Amino acid sequence: MTINDPKDVVRRGYDAVSRRYRGDDAQEGQYGPWITRLQQRVRSAATILDLGCGCGVPVARALDKAGHTVTGVDLSEVQLHRARALVPHATFMHADATVVNFPPASFDAVVCLYALIHMPLIEQPGLLTRIATWLRPGGWLLATTGQQAWTGTDDDWLGSGAPMWWSHTDATTYRSWIAQAGLTVETEAFVPEGTSGHALFWAHRP
Repeated sequence: MTINDPKDVVRRGYDAVSRRYRGDDAQEGQYGPWITRLQQRVRSAATILDLGCGCGVPVARALDKAGHTVTGVDLSEVQLHRARALVPHATFMHADATVVNFPPASFDAVVCLYALIHMPLIEQPGLLTRIATWLRPGGWLLATTGQQAWTGTDDDWLGSGAPMWWSHTDATTYRSWIAQAGLTVETEAFVPEGTSGHALFWAHRP
């Protein structure tokens, strides 16, 4: 498959599979411990950015329910339409995470789960650097990245007939990029998925 605009492939892909990917009543699953741990690390009524928020479930929903102020960003209009209905008190923006911007020190935490891996590799280090500036001192980044380097497509993602595109480097490189952005990596863990998996990073701004 020839990809002229990978971001458009990602946008259209999530528009097509939104409900198949995650239902309105989806439980927190593996996200649950991550959400709990994040809440233990931020102040009450924190401001939190969810980059690649999807339909708002489960991350934005859980954080909003806990009393935090949540801003979500996503490329997919279908996902955002659902997010606004499912998490009506949060703020959702239809935007490209690689170019969206916020004032310095705007957030107590930034969450970016299974989203960075859908962005062009060349744009990922710059985004991590901007994320570091958006965090307040002591603020946290919770992100999943690739475990091994790979760029490729699935022409029939989740049996939907719609293609999807991914691009990521290896966990060691991501650790370096996060450090170069000015964040301190506290922990790195492997999250298995199928025959492979992803890296999960917790990093904070000094």
